[in-house]
Amino acid sequence: MISVQSFTANPYQENGYVLFDESKDCVIIDPGAYTSQEQNGLSRFIESQKLTPVKLLNTHCHIDHVLGNAFVHSLYGLLPEFHKLELEVLHAIPGYAPQMGIRYELSPLPETFLSESGKIAFGKSELELIFAPGHSPGHLCFHSPADNFLIGGDVLFYQSIGRTDLPGGNHQQLLDNIKHKLFNLPNDCVVYPGHGPSTQIGFEKAHNPFLL
Repeated sequence: MISVQSFTANPYQENGYVLFDESKDCVIIDPGAYTSQEQNGLSRFIESQKLTPVKLLNTHCHIDHVLGNAFVHSLYGLLPEFHKLELEVLHAIPGYAPQMGIRYELSPLPETFLSESGKIAFGKSELELIFAPGHSPGHLCFHSPADNFLIGGDVLFYQSIGRTDLPGGNHQQLLDNIKHKLFNLPNDCVVYPGHGPSTQIGFEKAHNPFLL
C-alpha cells in the first residue's frame, strides 16, 4: 500500500509529494522546496521514516514544481524524470525567474524521459502514467489503481482547473484530457493536486464549474 505525504512550499504554495510503501523505497514528486526550512522539512521526513528515495518525478516543469530538483539531486543523487516535451519548459525558467524575484538553482536534466503511457515501479508498488497536456505541453499525471489515487499536478484542482494562458497551454486540450482521461477514473479516486486541497473525481464531475 502506498502512503502519500504532501509538502506545500515556495511562494506559489505548490504541493509536492513523497510516496512510499512497506519496502521503505520512496519517490519524490514535484519537489517545490525553496527555502532551507522547506528543504529541511522534506529531508527530515524522509529520514524520520527511514525511507530510501529511488526516483525524482515531475508532472511538468513550471518553476514552482522544480524548485527543489537541485536540492533532491544534491542530497540523493537522483535525476528528474518527466516527458520530453517539458524540456523546453524547463529551459525557459532562467529567463523569467529573476523577473519573478525567484532564486533558481538549475535543475539537473534527465538521462531518460517518461513516455505518454506505461508504468513506474518502485518498492512493491506501481504508478500508471496518464498523459494530460493542456496546462503544459508534456504534462503527466501519476495514477495508482491499487490505492485509488492520482497525483494530478496542475490539471485538475478542487473546483478548478490548471491555467492555460502560459506558453504551451491549450484550454480545449486540457478540458478534453480531464473529461476523457481523468473522468474515466473511479468516482472515489482521490486527486492530490499541485495546489490546494485534495478532491475526488466524482465530486469534480458533479461540482467543478469549469467542467459542468
